Amino acid sequence: MRLDDLPRATSIFIDANIFIYHFTGASGECTRFLARCEAGELAGVTSVAVLLEVLHRLMMLEAVRGESVRPPNVLQKLRKRPEVVRTLSEYYTHTMTIPEMGISVRALPEDVLATSQRVREEHGLLVGDSLLVAAMRAEGIGTLATHDADLRRVKEITAAVPGDVEIGSPSSGSLSK
Repeated sequence: MRLDDLPRATSIFIDANIFIYHFTGASGECTRFLARCEAGELAGVTSVAVLLEVLHRLMMLEAVRGESVRPPNVLQKLRKRPEVVRTLSEYYTHTMTIPEMGISVRALPEDVLATSQRVREEHGLLVGDSLLVAAMRAEGIGTLATHDADLRRVKEITAAVPGDVEIGSPSSGSLSK
């Protein structure tokens, strides 16, 4: 299912890549989707863990776009240049607007580690993706806005994806390595 095709009043959990594509201008469909959440047409939910991922990835992208560092190994290069990190702020400003978009940001449940371990055993997901599925389960939400192909193999999830972004695009997170 495409993000544009979500029916009104759908409760939907939102993965970090949707926010990244919106903030970087990589997807008009993600921007329209988030506008629908802000208007109350959709009930958007995410977790603190997702916000942390958004912060991290947007920081890496801001450093590269500002030409402070160049790929590859952006993270390692920034670790060696704290003076550059001190100058970055757009990543934080963008991330802090997420709750203002009508997105409910939830804390991770107490049993998230045990639940995410079961998810990893069931589906072979990595830690970040398994935490997202565990948070969805805790919220009782079965629809996920994502561009992550790994999450689409979880049968209990209905994935809603942006159709205007190719997998492997520069905004997909490859710069965070």
